[in-house]
Amino acid sequence: MSKLTDLPKRILIGRALSSDKLGETLLPKRVALPVFASDPLSSVAYAPGEVLLVLSVAGVSAYHFSPWIALAVVVLMFTVVTSYRQNVRAYPSGGGDYEVATTNLGPRAGLTVAGALLVDYILTVAVSISAGVENLGSAIPFVIEHKTLCAIGAIVLLTLMNLRGVRESGRLFAVPTYLFVAGIFLMLVWGAFRGLVLGETMHAPTSEFEIKPEHQGLAGFALVFLLLRAFSSGCAALTGVEAISNGVPAFRKPKSRNAATTLAMMGLLAVTMFCGIIALAMATGVKMAENPAKDLIRDGVPVGDGYTQHPVIAQVAEAVFGHGSFLFLVLAVATALVLFLAANTAYNGFPLLGSILAQDRYLPRQLHTRGDRLAFSNGIVLLAGAAILLVWVYGADTTRLIQLYIVGVFVSFTLSQTGMVRHWNRHLAAERDRARRRHMIRSRAINAFGAFFTGLVLVVVLATKFTHGAWVALLGMVIFYGTMTAIRKHYDRVAAEIAADETPEDETVRPSRVHAIVLVSKLHRPTLRALAYAQLIRADHLEALSIGVDPAETKALRADWERRGVDVPLKILDSPYREVTRPVIEYVKGLRRRSPRDVISVYIPEYVVGHWYEHLLHNQSALRLKGRLLFTPGVMVTSVPYQLQSSEAARKRARKRAEWNAPGSVRRGPVERRHKEPDRKG
Repeated sequence: MSKLTDLPKRILIGRALSSDKLGETLLPKRVALPVFASDPLSSVAYAPGEVLLVLSVAGVSAYHFSPWIALAVVVLMFTVVTSYRQNVRAYPSGGGDYEVATTNLGPRAGLTVAGALLVDYILTVAVSISAGVENLGSAIPFVIEHKTLCAIGAIVLLTLMNLRGVRESGRLFAVPTYLFVAGIFLMLVWGAFRGLVLGETMHAPTSEFEIKPEHQGLAGFALVFLLLRAFSSGCAALTGVEAISNGVPAFRKPKSRNAATTLAMMGLLAVTMFCGIIALAMATGVKMAENPAKDLIRDGVPVGDGYTQHPVIAQVAEAVFGHGSFLFLVLAVATALVLFLAANTAYNGFPLLGSILAQDRYLPRQLHTRGDRLAFSNGIVLLAGAAILLVWVYGADTTRLIQLYIVGVFVSFTLSQTGMVRHWNRHLAAERDRARRRHMIRSRAINAFGAFFTGLVLVVVLATKFTHGAWVALLGMVIFYGTMTAIRKHYDRVAAEIAADETPEDETVRPSRVHAIVLVSKLHRPTLRALAYAQLIRADHLEALSIGVDPAETKALRADWERRGVDVPLKILDSPYREVTRPVIEYVKGLRRRSPRDVISVYIPEYVVGHWYEHLLHNQSALRLKGRLLFTPGVMVTSVPYQLQSSEAARKRARKRAEWNAPGSVRRGPVERRHKEPDRKG
């Protein structure tokens, strides 16, 4: 099977890289920005729309609160970015929020953060891809008509790109990310120029619409609750900020400084774009509704189910550049691409965090190892599978998925910043240098304010989003927490069970005797090889064992055995029900019961074949026997291989592939020889 999958695998993800190439995959800041910050940068494509969607519950009159909500989001963004700049300097190992919480608040807090981040990364992929499909659908109707299928296809494509490796995928992601940022800033500048300098009035496609408010005349607590809910939706712009602190090891040296600089660049760009889009949406008269078919009114009647509500950024671009214009289409495509690629933040954060958790024995160890392209392939595939499931269940609906969003990220924000306060307190207790103490006190103040503010936002998010779907995210965190705790207990139990004691135990005391059994079906070359090998081991007792299923075959085997004069006693067990596995297991267990101090060594002749389909025709009984014998204490199982001609042909094919040279490689000379030539000269 490996031969069948090898060529497609190489075509899709490229040739395998050796471990010493890991340093070549490290990222400069210009590539790290689109790789790790594409999520918060791209969230400006849907976060402003979510604010307006919530405010529309009270009608268009509530839209005048949107600048104040944007200001609150900006303050929160700067607080979080400034706080995380302290994190990446203090903890450059890549553990991020998980490491900070575990080190300073204990394993339970660390697991809570880990569960929250894992859930948030999965939601990042689902939300970003779904939003990208909706934005692309504003220009290509086919996409919006089949958005679930298109979203799943985008996830599969993004997974393949990430399996090729971080640096290679980063180069692919840099172009659309920078194109998106440039397009947004061009839209902001051109819109401001048209409105402020030329005095033109720009109209969004929905500017003439009216909104039917679900609740009219909101005041007091109801209005405050609505504003808090709109603020919590706008906080989607902060998702992905923590990914940089988790991805510090992927930066070039000096890692901490480069990560902190990238954080600052990301925060400044995201804040400017978020505020600019909110301002242009207000200036162009964008209207959004949670239930557009009924609540958007055109010419006095609802728009109906046939109406497709385009995202805020698409409506603003149409107002500024004109519908169908070249710049409008470029920005629509760039927005869709960057939203697809925004999921790359999760594709870098989830596998890396999974690797760290696997190293700490909270997740399966398979997540700790790197794949052929030095990426954490198993974590990437796991993330893709979970995101595809979410997209399919929620129909790639951004509005429904966004309700599950940001709960996890603010759990990790709050616990991480609280842990940083503990970190500075611990270091201040031992530090005597005044300059360093002043720096630590300032950092502690930043993290303390960050912990307070993000904790307050977490309460708001839980209060306003719980009944709208946030409970699903919380349930996911609980499931991750329970699963990771159970995995750690299993690994700890296994480690304690297999640990070597200082005093000799039964496992370390030499067995009194070795009883060797060679399983025989027919007297052919594989059997003779197994018998010869078993005799070489010089066991205390050696016998051949066969199961009598067919009387004629059993009689032929006994006659052949005597004719050849094999000097190993042959025992044949009758099997009236034509079973092979059970008689062998019962016989071995009987030997163990009679002599508990003896070790039973079972030798199984096996064919080695060269084609995948031949595995289906051979060795099935051997596999079943080995599977059962492995659960029998005191039994050692040895496979004695016999290579058929097809295996020799397969070996020659493998050697031929290994010796194959690419066109021109003979002229250039093999790489190894070019490197070794100076050594021979010296």
